[in-house]
Amino acid sequence: MAKEYEYTIVIEYDEEIGEYAALVPSLPGCTSQGKTREEAVANVREAIRGHIEALHELGRDIPVEDRVKVAI
Repeated sequence: MAKEYEYTIVIEYDEEIGEYAALVPSLPGCTSQGKTREEAVANVREAIRGHIEALHELGRDIPVEDRVKVAI
């Protein structure tokens, strides 16, 4: 069974190119883009898979985000 990872993605609209840019702060260099938010999310998901596979093949640690739950 494959291990599942959860990452925060940041999506911003780039008016210069007219597309959405998506990046993963916990995976430096892992970025993608798309004409719509949905396309950017789908594309960055694929980029995350490729990034993790590359890290695994290189024998490097796979970053895991620290999640903190706060009750208010």
